[in-house]
Amino acid sequence: MDSVKPRIVRCPACGGDSVYASSNPFRPFCSERCKGMDLGAWASESFRVPGEAPPDDQPFGDARLQ
Repeated sequence: MDSVKPRIVRCPACGGDSVYASSNPFRPFCSERCKGMDLGAWASESFRVPGEAPPDDQPFGDARLQ
């Protein structure tokens, strides 16, 4: 019987190796520290989805509703 090799992925926080398996409670992160850093970045709004800002002479929001 062949043993299954653990899947190794890149940690999104530090770029190091991370075991992507149920044995790693922090997956896809390599550690609790990296998972916490990522959560902190989301909480501080460091991660944002880029969007178009309206021109300076137009108010924010949907123009159809104004």
